[in-house]
Amino acid sequence: MDRAPRDGMPSDVLVVEDDPIIALDFEDTILGFGVKTVRIAANVAKALELIAHRPPEFALLDVSLIREKSFAVAERLEVLKIPFAFVTGYGADAMLPAVFAAKPRLPKPCSTEALEALLKNSRVMP
Repeated sequence: MDRAPRDGMPSDVLVVEDDPIIALDFEDTILGFGVKTVRIAANVAKALELIAHRPPEFALLDVSLIREKSFAVAERLEVLKIPFAFVTGYGADAMLPAVFAAKPRLPKPCSTEALEALLKNSRVMP
């Protein structure tokens, strides 16, 4: 598989997802786009640890993790000015805090094309 970076793609993506099958699918798909590194966190504490160790260039955040929401991770990414998007199985019905209402959102499952487009445009996101 060609793993050379493609135009517009971040080189390091953090995926915050509590379902290991979905996380591995995201990882495989994102690496297939030419992203160099994909790191996975299943909970808020691990995600914040990974960000503190090395901030990613982009992050995908599952809204509802086991017993917690990913909003603390989103807040940290905002402070660091790192673009991110929410991924949720609840679609447009997912309740996001007002401060994150304009952030990109992908449904679960999402198409490969939608994920690729999101990552390619990640550097121009608000």
